[in-house]
Amino acid sequence: MNPLKKLAGQTAIYGLSTIIGRLLNYFLVPLYTYQFADPGEFGVITEFYAYTSFLNVVLTYGMETALFNFSAKSADKATVYSTALLSLALSTALYLAAVLWQADTLAGLLRHPDRTDYVHWVAWIIALDALAALPFAKLREQQKAKRFAVLKTTNILVNIAANVFLIGLCKWAYDGGATDSLGWAAQLYDPAIGIGYVFIANLIASGLTLLLLLPELAAAKLRFDVALWRRMLAYALPLLVAGLAGMVNETMDRILLKYLLPPDTAMEQLGIYGACYKIAILMSLFIQAFRYAAEPFFFSYYRQKDARELYALVMNWFVIACSLIFLGVMLNLGWIQYFVGAKYRAGIGVVPILLMANLWLGVFFNFSIWYKLTEQTRFGTYLTVWGAAVTLALNVYWIPRLGYMGAAWATLACYGSMALLSYVLGRRFYPVRYDLKRILGYPLLAVSIWQLTERMPLLPSWAEFTFSNSLLLLIFALVVVLERHRLRGPAPAR
Repeated sequence: MNPLKKLAGQTAIYGLSTIIGRLLNYFLVPLYTYQFADPGEFGVITEFYAYTSFLNVVLTYGMETALFNFSAKSADKATVYSTALLSLALSTALYLAAVLWQADTLAGLLRHPDRTDYVHWVAWIIALDALAALPFAKLREQQKAKRFAVLKTTNILVNIAANVFLIGLCKWAYDGGATDSLGWAAQLYDPAIGIGYVFIANLIASGLTLLLLLPELAAAKLRFDVALWRRMLAYALPLLVAGLAGMVNETMDRILLKYLLPPDTAMEQLGIYGACYKIAILMSLFIQAFRYAAEPFFFSYYRQKDARELYALVMNWFVIACSLIFLGVMLNLGWIQYFVGAKYRAGIGVVPILLMANLWLGVFFNFSIWYKLTEQTRFGTYLTVWGAAVTLALNVYWIPRLGYMGAAWATLACYGSMALLSYVLGRRFYPVRYDLKRILGYPLLAVSIWQLTERMPLLPSWAEFTFSNSLLLLIFALVVVLERHRLRGPAPAR
């Protein structure tokens, strides 16, 4: 099969659980922002999930990528899997015991001294997700994309159903929308928990997902190879440092907003930024689906003679897809903004900045495959530590002056500089002839078209919707015509 078509097919299947499934999940944002009109309440969710992102990286400590690498080079794949899984199970158990023991202290340190229950629920969510990480990685390594998609989608649907029941029905009934027949629902809602029902719903979904992964967990042979484990750690730990630095780049802005803005407005501003970030994250949904398919694909194809030409071609189409996503969101932002409640729309200006930031994050991922293929993962650490330094410096400088807009610009500067540095280093250690005219040209074209439409006379909403999407379809058709010769995949190696 044409390798590009194979990768596209894998990306499409993973997209069922990432793009489509997560889009459904993001429909919870209107539920939260309309049911909890105070942005400060949504700020609590934004803050705790920022911490969760860091801890998810810590508890998996690069073992997913290590599994791909060592399985691809070992005849005994079962021992590789069981060694990684046992390591992860022990470290997760130690983490959970420590957090539950010190939950009161942690709640106080986070300035939520009366919310120890939030700390408990989030700790369990993180632990369950960490235990599920390697079984999901094993499915990717075996290219069982359909089972992966089914399980991920089930997780999302259960989470949505629990949220709709607990907040959409029970809270609505408690707040006075209940008829006599729904009085039981009102009695199930506890206002003291409030926004914490988001954590409860997530915990239900994570627990069920781990149960559904029992076949993959049971498949482990319970063999632990100490020598192999040490080699896997040596490979994975630089990725842990890189992952932590990456989380600084991705989520530190939401943590710093709480501490760098005046206390009386910080949580409100954090809630506004967090809600509008959900609109911008539409780009990252595609990137996540692409990464699930691309990482094992790149590893499996790197021995082929035409591998580098293929990687360049994948980059071209990746940038084209992301540029069209950017344009699609921005041309329809007039109605997409109603995705969040009225008080949250003050932050809509961060959306184009964060969309473009995520595009360059995806470009960085494509550029950076060189250090994983050549087992020079320390460069991943250097690059992401650089990005973390940029993130921290610019956030500390800009947030007190520009608020959440400063956080958005810092994110764009971070990912753009990381992509540039990775390209420069890759040319030295694993040169790939990327088409820079297309990599730079398509995003620039998308921004230019959006800016031109912004300067057009105001139209009725129906006419604006029709014009914007007709223009988007026309651009898509032109791209297909101009790039159709590249759909065949790389030319045979000489």
